[in-house]
Amino acid sequence: MKRILACFVVMVLAAGVVFGSGSKEGGAAKAAPAKFAWYFPAPHPYGDAVRKGAEAFAKEYGIDVKFQVGPDWNMDSENTGMLALAAEGYNYFSAYPADASAANGLYDQIVKRGGRVVNFGASTFEPTPASFAVMTDVKQAAKDAAEFVIGKMGKKGTLVNVLEVLEDPNTKLRKDGIDEVVAKYPGVKVIEVAGIKSEQEAVDKITSAVAQAGGYVDGIICTGFVPTVALSKILTDYETKYKKHIAGVGIDDDPVILNAIRGGYLDATIAQNPYGHGYLSLLALKLMSEGYKPAPGAYKINAGTAVVTKANVDTYSADLTKVTNEIKADLTTKYLTK
Repeated sequence: MKRILACFVVMVLAAGVVFGSGSKEGGAAKAAPAKFAWYFPAPHPYGDAVRKGAEAFAKEYGIDVKFQVGPDWNMDSENTGMLALAAEGYNYFSAYPADASAANGLYDQIVKRGGRVVNFGASTFEPTPASFAVMTDVKQAAKDAAEFVIGKMGKKGTLVNVLEVLEDPNTKLRKDGIDEVVAKYPGVKVIEVAGIKSEQEAVDKITSAVAQAGGYVDGIICTGFVPTVALSKILTDYETKYKKHIAGVGIDDDPVILNAIRGGYLDATIAQNPYGHGYLSLLALKLMSEGYKPAPGAYKINAGTAVVTKANVDTYSADLTKVTNEIKADLTTKYLTK
C-alpha cells in the first residue's frame, strides 16, 4: 500500500512539473508571464521592413521583444529556432511560416503550452493553431499587378512572369492569381521563370527570358522584392540603351524601384504594408496577453496594398499608414473580443 501511495505522489509531482506548478491564487495556477518574440526564417528585405514595424510597436508600448532571423527557408530550421525560444519562456510569437502546412505542427506545440502565434506576411493552411494572419492578400495583389501590366501591353504579346522563392507559401498563390488573369487574354503568351534567391540570379534569369523571346518582350511582372529591384535596373538600362519601353510591374517599394517609376522605366509596383505586418501582429498578441480572444471568423487581417505609379509615387505611403491606423482602431471591435 505504501509503495502504491508513493507512486501516486510521484505522479502528482510530475504532473505539476508538466502542467505548471507555480504559486496559486484562489486555487488556480498563475499563467506564465507574457514574453514576446518575432521570428523570420531567413535574411530578406521584406523581413527587414516588417521588423521596423515590430520595433516601432516595442518602443511605443515599452515591451521587450526578442528578434530572431533564421538561417534559411527550411521548416526544420524554424522548428529549431522557435522551440528554442519557447524553451526560454517566450510564449507570444509573431512569425512568418516557412511552410504553410508544416508550421501548423510547430504552432500546435506552442499553443498547447499556453502560448499564442500570429502569422505575418503569409498564412498557414486552415484550420490552424495561429490566432491571426496579418498579411497582404497576395493572390489578389498578383491579379491586380497582372491586370495592370497586361493593360499596358495592349492585352496581347509576350509576358515574362518572374516568381521568387519557391519555398515561400505565397509564391504558389501569386502564380495562381497571375495564371487566372492570363487565362482571360488569349493574345498573351507567358514565359515563366522561378526559384530566385539573389539579385544576380534575377538578372540572369530575366535577361535570359528576354533573349529567349528574341531580344524583346511586351511585359514583365515580378511578385517578389529581389526580382523587382533587379527588374528596375534592367528596364532602366534597356530603355536607355535601346530607346524601347517594356511594360513592367513589380512589388514592394525599395528606393531603386521608386526611382525607376519616377523615371518612367518601371510602370508600377504593388506596395505592401510590411510596417503594418510587424506592428499589428504584435499588437494583436499584446491584446491577447491581456485577456482578449479572437473574434469568430476574424482570422485574416488584410493590411492593405497600394498600386504605386508615377502619379502617386510620393504620396502612397500616407494611404498605407491610414490603413494601419484604421485596423489598429478596429482590433478590439472587429478582430478581438474581451
